[in-house]
Amino acid sequence: MSGKTFFITGANSGFGYAIASAALKAGHKVIGTVRSDAARASLLERLPDVHPVLCDVTDFDRIDAVVSRTEADFGPVDVLVNNAGYGHEGVLEESPLSELQRQFDVNVFGAVAVAKAFLPRFRQRRAGFILNVTSMGGLITMPGIAYYCGSKFALQGISEVMRSEMAPFGVHVTALCPGSFRTDWAGRSMVRSERSISDYDSLFDPIRQARQEKHGAQLGDPDKLAEAVLGLVMSDTPPPQLLLGSDALGLVRKRLHAMLQEIDDWEAVTCSTDG
Repeated sequence: MSGKTFFITGANSGFGYAIASAALKAGHKVIGTVRSDAARASLLERLPDVHPVLCDVTDFDRIDAVVSRTEADFGPVDVLVNNAGYGHEGVLEESPLSELQRQFDVNVFGAVAVAKAFLPRFRQRRAGFILNVTSMGGLITMPGIAYYCGSKFALQGISEVMRSEMAPFGVHVTALCPGSFRTDWAGRSMVRSERSISDYDSLFDPIRQARQEKHGAQLGDPDKLAEAVLGLVMSDTPPPQLLLGSDALGLVRKRLHAMLQEIDDWEAVTCSTDG
């Protein structure tokens, strides 16, 4: 595998850390973004060969300068891994709009801002690979994570358009759609809205409890995901999206089959509006 330069957002934990570690072991150069000096020190302690860069993806006005300085210091980036993000859990009626705005600022606007900083560089070089980490929650929904699914559905759609717009310039774009993995997504990284409406107790309380109990025992292995990503970036024909995890495969297939049935069931009404 020829050496590439990776730019990974949120490199100090979760998928970002796993991909950074695997890429370094494979002989690639890795620039990893962190949000604080403490996180930079922690990352360097665990991965001494990484090149940490301070960058909060919601500091939109600084991202272009960060990317320009990064390429000036380390050379052209080949692979962008838009990994920075977090989960929000809460019943829609109970969850403040401020939490929705923050969820979209990080998971959508931050990812798009970083991608937009690289698009002209990749387009002009007629090369590059953008991996936007979405989720199976960008293709299916579950009660209690409306804000999260909304953000991932948005990034999923943007990724597909980005892919079609960049394809003529030799730039690949793939959305990574993981299922449940052993990361901090359901732990310290998750924002949970407080409960306040008892009508939702029977629906949501078991879901929240099950998610907390399952944390740390999910089927997905982040290191295996990282290996899959390294294989993906070497492909000449990468897919628009890549499901990762057998749970994601099963749940997305089930939703697609149900959607096809819904379309068939309502076909007459659908076509009745033609005039």
